[in-house]
This record gives sequence, structure tokens and C-alpha cells, in this order.
Amino acid sequence: ASASGVIAGELTAKAPPDGYTLLLAYHQHTINAALNPNLPYHPVNDFTPITQLTRAGLLLIVNPASPPKTLQEFVAWTKSRSGELNYGSAGLGSGGHLAGELYKHMTGVKAQHIPYKGTGPAIVDLMAGRYDFNFAGLAGAVPQMRAGKVRGLAVTTPQRVPSLPDIPAVAEAVPGYEVIGWYGVIGPAGMPQPIVTRLHDALVRVLAMPDVRERIVNDGAEPVGNEPQAFRDFMASDLDKWAKLVKESGAKLD
Repeated sequence: ASASGVIAGELTAKAPPDGYTLLLAYHQHTINAALNPNLPYHPVNDFTPITQLTRAGLLLIVNPASPPKTLQEFVAWTKSRSGELNYGSAGLGSGGHLAGELYKHMTGVKAQHIPYKGTGPAIVDLMAGRYDFNFAGLAGAVPQMRAGKVRGLAVTTPQRVPSLPDIPAVAEAVPGYEVIGWYGVIGPAGMPQPIVTRLHDALVRVLAMPDVRERIVNDGAEPVGNEPQAFRDFMASDLDKWAKLVKESGAKLD
């Protein structure tokens, strides 16, 4: 959706709660609210959660010619060159942007953010050596890593990803570090419970299909299919986390 999902979010929030207007929301849904207190809706209170579909981390990548070859070397490198390095992301307010801000906040490292218009252009410039590191979505970064065009150093999930067992979690060197990307289905606030249950059960059945699960796992993600209340609690927690980081780090959309 345009404007990082804000337009689609507003349309969904204002739609009749009849089950015919749903939003495929993703982590930008809560990040937007943390960065912009003037959104025309509240990301949790103005919606009915149906279920979280998937969760996935990001991949910390550098140019293959870059000095650090391991996560520990990366942490030491960024600390020794604090204030000299640049990191790229898919754009202002993207998951990669805030993943970089969280890394800076938790390590004390200073680095300049370079926002791009999408993951593709950001990775292309990293491969060209135009900046130093990136926290990129697995779907876009893993193929380039396997082709030897970027070096993958760590994932942002709390533990290693089963499909990338040799790649450590950032938390192994920076305890407590965690950035989770997610997708889920939500509708307007006030949807009748029978409609919510019907939609939830249908989506969970799809997530349980072996070929669907295999595709999700191969992309480095994890199928979820939780209950609506659990999804609501997750979104509220995600919003609180990013709002706290934005307040403490001063991250902005400009």
C-alpha cells in the first residue's frame, strides 16, 4: 500500500465491520504509529485482529570486501569506527531503519542512516560498496548472500533461523537485541465474533497446509496462526517497543 500502508490502514479502519474489508498488515503498521503520532487511526484500538500469519527476522549484510567476516568482528569494527560508517535501509521508518537505530542504541555505536526507495536499490548500492551495512529482509537478502554478492553476518530473530543454521543471531553478541518482521490480517474495529472466528479458522487452515508451511519456512519465516487476542497483544507490545526506541533514540521520518 502507498504511504507505507497508511492509506490502506485508514480505509480499513473506516470501513464497515462486515468482514468484507480486511488489511494484510505488516510490521510497518506499528512502526508507522511509533514514528508518527498524527496517524488518522490507532494501529491496535481501531482494528479487529484476525490472526498473525508469519514472523521473520532481518539479515545483517555487508559487502563481501568489507573487513568483518563474523558477527563479533562486525561489532568490534562498528565500535572502532563509530561515527565513520553508514548504513542503508529500504526507506525512512522501514524495519531496516529501526533495526539500525536499535543496534546503535544498544551498542553506543554512531552511524549515519541512508534511506533508499526499496530493498532492491539499497542492496544494489551495498554490493557496489557505496555504504557499509544493511539490515535487510530475508527474502531479498538471502539470494544475494547465496550468490556471494553480499556477506550475511547475523539474523535479528532472538535465535538462529532453521533455514540458515550457520548464521548467528545478533543477540549472541548484543544480548536482548531482537527485530521481528511480521504479517497478519486485521479488519475494522467492531467486527462480529462469528465473522472473526470464521476468517481466523480459514486462515489457520491455510497456514497448516504442508506446501504453504514449506514455502514460508524456505523464505526464512515462521508460520504463526495465533488467536485474535494473542495477535492484539503482540501488536500492542510491538508498538510499545518501537515507540520507546523512537523516544530514546530520536529516530525521525526526516
